[in-house]
Amino acid sequence: MAATAPLCDFGWKAVDARLPGVDGRTSSILDHAGPRGLVVAFICNHCPYVKAVIARIVRDARDLAGAGIGFVAINSNDALTYPEDSFENMQRFSADYALPFPYLYDEDQTVARAYGAVCTPDFFGFNAAGELQYRGRLDASRKEVADQGLRRDLHEAMLEVARTGRGPAEQQASIGCSIKWKFPA
Repeated sequence: MAATAPLCDFGWKAVDARLPGVDGRTSSILDHAGPRGLVVAFICNHCPYVKAVIARIVRDARDLAGAGIGFVAINSNDALTYPEDSFENMQRFSADYALPFPYLYDEDQTVARAYGAVCTPDFFGFNAAGELQYRGRLDASRKEVADQGLRRDLHEAMLEVARTGRGPAEQQASIGCSIKWKFPA
């Protein structure tokens, strides 16, 4: 289990890259931004934390789209060591969970390194100017079943970003499985 640093580097600019998606097309990360912002989520197929919250990630991505926030997910795990995270399995995962957002493959891990991603899931929320405003968790559930009425941290933070351009001052770190890095790096 890994946790991201609970520090949001407010104003850090989103890094763009062109990556292959499960839809068979290569696309730019920033092309998926909405008029009010973008969430870049690092996920994978095998992580029990991701599997436990994927339905809520899908729900929040759909809800945020209505507020003008785009959403894109990236898998950066080493598929040689973790074959469940292969591109073909990403395609199955996307279909199985009806992902309403692009699911991109960072095979050489340069995007994860550029973002400083450390775990799955790991969420980066940007405002309309492409400035980081949220680096935190989806919610407090970790990999347990979410209690009814559980605060939707990512969702609430990104609604604030959509309204004001700024994220909340207090943010809770995301917790999940560590990114499966290729070695040597």
